Amino acid sequence: MINLIPKEEKKKMLMDFYVRVLSLFFVMLGTSFFFASVLLLPSYFISYVEENFINSKLKVQESEPMPQPDQNTLATIKDLKDKLNLIENVKNNKNIFSKRIINEILLEKTPNIKITEIFYQKDEGRGETINISGIAPNREILLSFRRALEDNVAFSKVDLPVSNFVKGADIKFNLSLIPS
Repeated sequence: MINLIPKEEKKKMLMDFYVRVLSLFFVMLGTSFFFASVLLLPSYFISYVEENFINSKLKVQESEPMPQPDQNTLATIKDLKDKLNLIENVKNNKNIFSKRIINEILLEKTPNIKITEIFYQKDEGRGETINISGIAPNREILLSFRRALEDNVAFSKVDLPVSNFVKGADIKFNLSLIPS
């Protein structure tokens, strides 16, 4: 087939085609934006009305006087304050039973000694006391454990009753420590 259309006319037709496609694209884009905005208008108006309703309700609540708390609420608040003060006092108190004391005990312990219980007690009259219960395989190892604790600067007094030395092997012992 022979092409009888001149080149300038072909270029003009191609340019007209691109203009029509581009104009169709913009018309479709405009139509889509229009329908999207029409579909979003009800949601916008509903949220606008709800916002005004909430703001008016908030203004009404702000203008009302605050009700006085009852005795039960006041007691709960006082209890919470006391608990928080107790936690702060414990945090500020440097003489509490801590990981440092347990680490000092465990560092002095030999592998043969088995500690079954560590008990911390604080009395007004006697002060702080740490009681350790455990099992030692023989008297010499128990005695060396006691001497190691006495040499440790973290403890001011170590008390190991003589009754712990009655048995010769597999000795169940009770040891009392007073931290420095």
